[in-house]
Amino acid sequence: MEGETQRIARLTPLTEVLGRIDATVGAVTPRRMATARAIGRVLAENLIGATAVPAEARALRDGFAIAANATSDASAYAPVSLMPPWRLDMGDALPAGTDAVVSLDIVVERAGQFSVIAPVAPGDGVLAAGADIGAGAILRRAGSLVRAADVAALAAAGIGDISVREPRVCVAPARSRHDAILTAVAHFIATAVAAEGGSPSRASDLSSAFADQDADAIIVIGGTGLGCNDTSVRALAATGRVEMHGVALTPGETAAFGTIGSRPVLLVPGRLDAALAVWLTLGRHLLARLAVRVEDEPSSTAVLSRKHASPLGLTEVVPVRVNDGKAEPIASGYWPLSGILRVNGWILVPADSEGYPAGAEVVLRPWP
Repeated sequence: MEGETQRIARLTPLTEVLGRIDATVGAVTPRRMATARAIGRVLAENLIGATAVPAEARALRDGFAIAANATSDASAYAPVSLMPPWRLDMGDALPAGTDAVVSLDIVVERAGQFSVIAPVAPGDGVLAAGADIGAGAILRRAGSLVRAADVAALAAAGIGDISVREPRVCVAPARSRHDAILTAVAHFIATAVAAEGGSPSRASDLSSAFADQDADAIIVIGGTGLGCNDTSVRALAATGRVEMHGVALTPGETAAFGTIGSRPVLLVPGRLDAALAVWLTLGRHLLARLAVRVEDEPSSTAVLSRKHASPLGLTEVVPVRVNDGKAEPIASGYWPLSGILRVNGWILVPADSEGYPAGAEVVLRPWP
């Protein structure tokens, strides 16, 4: 009904929301892409070396090719002649019958003759066949994010295209009139989508986003609360389906999730701290489902510098400042802008916990 206030009937536990996303959201169709363009995309299949690289032994440095056993007694007093003197540049294939490359600093020349004045071991200065990539070896697993260094290594191996998933995510503020916070959140989420394997597009408002038929998912910022001008949830209900409105998450209680046809829709609160918390817990998970990305597990811990109390029944995202292995909680409930600027990590307090005492070891998660 026009003018009706949005209501939250129930705060759905975070684990239940994540489970609903898992049940609702499917993988986007993979496509082949030039390796050079695949940075930041998610591998759709295991990347396997089809052939050995290099196919044959090659020089790993500039020098002369030689059979190493011929140099076993070489010294300045008993130099070993290089016959013939096979001069190689780095990357050249080794001639038959040789198994080492003598560096130029132990080769002397006298009257046009080249000699070795120190012994070398078999394999010295040589890149063996298959040393870079073994035939049939798994190079990167499906679900991995393609990094710039990966692209360089693949290009060097002659792998010109790979199969990736690249979810298209439309990001929009709930309304088109300028709002500094909604604009800031939309920019942040679009940037975060691009950094984690997606391809973001921008729409001017909720209606334009809902009408985007090319999007694999839609994220709308604002209009999720109980205010007079908050209509995002009702608009989603009119266009598609609301799976849940209200999450037992702080900050971020007014978030909503639903679908328009087969496209998942995440409605993010218009408050910056709440939007950050919802992105960290729900947005990243949604994108990972679309891309079939293996989400990075937290790999570090820290000790709380002081006690942190959390509300029982709500999962809490707690921003922290980490220094010398100690994590200082920055805020609770509401995160002031000045506090957000100090954050370099975050922790998650489960709904069945009332917080952690000073000195507790906590799992650190990377700050976006």
